Amino acid sequence: MEKYVFITGATSGFGEACAEIFAKNGWNLILTGRRNDRLIHIQEKLTKMFPIDIRTLCFDVRIEEDVFKEIETLPNDIKENIDILINNAGLAVGRGPIDEGLIDDWDRMIDTNVKGLLYVTRAIVPFLKKNKKGHIFNIGSIAGKEVYAGGNVYCASKHAVDALSKAMRIDLVDYNIKVTNIAPGAAETEFSLVRFKGDESIAKSVYLGFEPLVAKDIAETIYFVATRPAHVTINDLTIMPTAQASAAVIHKN
Repeated sequence: MEKYVFITGATSGFGEACAEIFAKNGWNLILTGRRNDRLIHIQEKLTKMFPIDIRTLCFDVRIEEDVFKEIETLPNDIKENIDILINNAGLAVGRGPIDEGLIDDWDRMIDTNVKGLLYVTRAIVPFLKKNKKGHIFNIGSIAGKEVYAGGNVYCASKHAVDALSKAMRIDLVDYNIKVTNIAPGAAETEFSLVRFKGDESIAKSVYLGFEPLVAKDIAETIYFVATRPAHVTINDLTIMPTAQASAAVIHKN
């Protein structure tokens, strides 16, 4: 049985780009997300292009019961051959000072970025431990390394991802399981569109005047890290556009 890559948030952005690069290189995929039509579209597209097996699971990582129930539906021979977990599902919602924040926005970010990552990891790690090998990628952010005005709860959630990556590495080292934290800077995906709640004009303005990262940049990096020799682990990578010096410092033309 060939090995599988389990990707959350696979319907767009980094997740979809990861699905494409791993499929191109012959890996089987388990793709998860909230938009079933997108999952099916990606599954059909990639299986036409590459001779691989692709399974899809439609669930929201925020809902604990659904996470475990859907993963349990996978055949045992597939669950036991998951070799890589990419915890990609995440979002930012809203941007403003702490006293003007919306509780619903805070809940969405914490429930997705922190608790959702935990639920999926809790469900998948037993299979990796049984095999005494595997690789977990947690998609963090430059917001997990520093904070910026209006970033408060989003930054806190990504700082949690950074800390969890370190903690997982300690908990799982005896089982030969690698853990890599990926911290991208400004990347032009659906991120800003979600953050600004569908306002396309504001979302597009974020990336004007400089060349941001794109999803493929992150996916190529993840694939590179995933294919290092067994004795090599890259623990933590911060990946920025050349024009970006820090979370809040971007050179724009």
